[in-house]
Amino acid sequence: MNDARVTLAHGSGGMAMTRLIRSLFLETFADPELARLEDAARLQLAEGRPAFTTDAFVVDPPFFPGGDIGRLAVCGTVNDLAVAGARPAYLSCAFILEEGLALADLARVARSMKTSADEAGVRIVCGDTKVVPRGAADRLFVTTAGVGVIPPGIELGGDRIRPGDRILVSGPLGDHGAAVLDARGELGLTHDIASDCQPLNRLTAALLAAVPVRAMRDPTRGGLAAVLNEWAGACGREIVVDEAAVPVREAVQGLCELLGLDPFYLACEGRLVAAVPEAAATDALACLRADPAGREAALVGEVSEAGTAQVVLRTVFGGQRLLDRPEGEPLPRIC
Repeated sequence: MNDARVTLAHGSGGMAMTRLIRSLFLETFADPELARLEDAARLQLAEGRPAFTTDAFVVDPPFFPGGDIGRLAVCGTVNDLAVAGARPAYLSCAFILEEGLALADLARVARSMKTSADEAGVRIVCGDTKVVPRGAADRLFVTTAGVGVIPPGIELGGDRIRPGDRILVSGPLGDHGAAVLDARGELGLTHDIASDCQPLNRLTAALLAAVPVRAMRDPTRGGLAAVLNEWAGACGREIVVDEAAVPVREAVQGLCELLGLDPFYLACEGRLVAAVPEAAATDALACLRADPAGREAALVGEVSEAGTAQVVLRTVFGGQRLLDRPEGEPLPRIC
């Protein structure tokens, strides 16, 4: 397989496509429902409300320190379900493959997806493969959808946030965005930065079991700034963040200073942001730090009584500035 490449025949619906599906995807994902090769998977769901999400992944490069497009696709979809309060259960995946893609690279992505799915405790039960001519795509794109169940009694949302609530993050900001940017090699820089890409469903389940939670999000595109501005708009209150309390790795901070970027706007793919009542903040922080996925968690802000829907940053210099909604996309194709 090391020298083999994707050809247009692999998307034809004929024998080449069948061999690819059976020898690569079915063998790697090893799920009995997927192996049925039916047009739809038959699912068993636990008691509660179904949750459903979908996402597409076009990251460049597809392999980067700390992960790859396959791990990103699984973790991104699992995390979207998890921060909604759901217990992720099933995933679908669809591949858009460019003619000429090395089959060894595709196999590497598939193995990464299987490993990540096993880590998250979810099953990949259906999928699709399409092949486009050389130059019509960039190696491979992945689209995933996920199904989970929200247990009875779980209600989350930015509109549930109240004055006095505390804001927590589960770890340092910007690792994923900085790692992908550095991996492109366009800057001639070398930094010891790895993506934070990881599934969060174990962490979210523990937090929901330990304390009352108003809202949770994973700060992907637009970073922490995007999440907090959406919450401020939803609850109609001012959110105040203490810059000195927000964890950012030294290498990420250095890269941002060099390039004029702001870590508050960089994407994370293995972090969560949570809003909890003030009385639950200490227990919430301890709960997050007890899990490897949240061992660097921090209490970073609070919701004020002010009725202005904005995010205010208390700077390390003792001043204040607005943390506005992100404008444009400073780092395209990071997920």
